[in-house]
Parts: sequence; C-alpha cells; structure tokens
Amino acid sequence: MYALVSLISAWAIPIMIVFIPLYAAYRKVPVYESFVEGAKDGFDTAIKIIPHLVGMMVAISVFRASGAMDLMIGWMRPFFESIGVPTEVLPLAILRPITGAGSLAFTTDLIEQFGPDSMIGRIASTVQGSTDTTLYVITVYFGAIGIRKAGYALKVGLISDAVGFIASLVICYVVFS
Repeated sequence: MYALVSLISAWAIPIMIVFIPLYAAYRKVPVYESFVEGAKDGFDTAIKIIPHLVGMMVAISVFRASGAMDLMIGWMRPFFESIGVPTEVLPLAILRPITGAGSLAFTTDLIEQFGPDSMIGRIASTVQGSTDTTLYVITVYFGAIGIRKAGYALKVGLISDAVGFIASLVICYVVFS
C-alpha cells in the first residue's frame, strides 16, 4: 500500500502538468493566451493585496513585540499543564491562525530543540498540518475581493483552528503514547 501511495504521489503533479494543457488544446482552448490572461489577473491581485499584507505584518509584529502573546500564553499555561499538554506548543496554537511563516519558524525551532520524534515535535508538526492561517486568509483574500464583513468567516475559522489544535493533541497522544 505504501508503495502505491508513493507511486501516485510521485506522478500526480507531472501527469496534471501534462494532461491539463493537452486537454485544453483538445478542447480548442487557446492555452498560451489563457495562461497569459490568468497571469495578468494574478499580477493585479498581487498589487491589490499588498496593503493588506503590510497591515497584517505590522499587526503580527506589534502583537509579539508588545508582549501580548506572552501574556496570553501565561494565562493559558496553568490549564494546559494541569491536563498534561506540553506548554512548549502553546505559542504555536496562537501563532498558527495569524502567520504561516511565523508558525513554521516556531515549529522548526521546536523540532530542532526537541527532535522530530519527540511528542512536542510530533504535536507541532501535526498542528502545522491540521490548522490554517485564518487571519491571514481573511485579511488577504477577503481584502483582495473587497469583502468587509468577515465576522462569521473569522469565527468559523478560529473555531476550526481550535478544533484542529485539540484534535492534533488527541491524535498524537493516541497514536504515539
């Protein structure tokens, strides 16, 4: 089974890269012109989201530099210690919905410090793969298309991130303990 999954993983992207343009050509779609038009739209979108990206990066920097993140972790630490959760992963629970690059850097630090096969390394890796950068997605993508009322999406996204964090903890303890 592992060999089959590895084979599919190795060939999935190359097959799609070849199949999609060939199928488009078969359907008489102007492949190159369509690609160029999409690239133009992508460039316009990139220009539109720059202010949102800058605002998000400033907010993240202020959040971390002000000590607000450390304060939140301090409040959460006693509860998580009492239920046996390694408190080293708590900053990841806060960073992951805010920033992908910041949470990846934190996960890398945890893995370098504790090892990839440690419970902390496994939990950090599972959280990284099971949650999303909710605030980034809402800020950038909703901002790019002009959606101003994102309250419900924010609530659902943050609840999903919390569920992903809790599920990561439970799964790691069930599988690796």
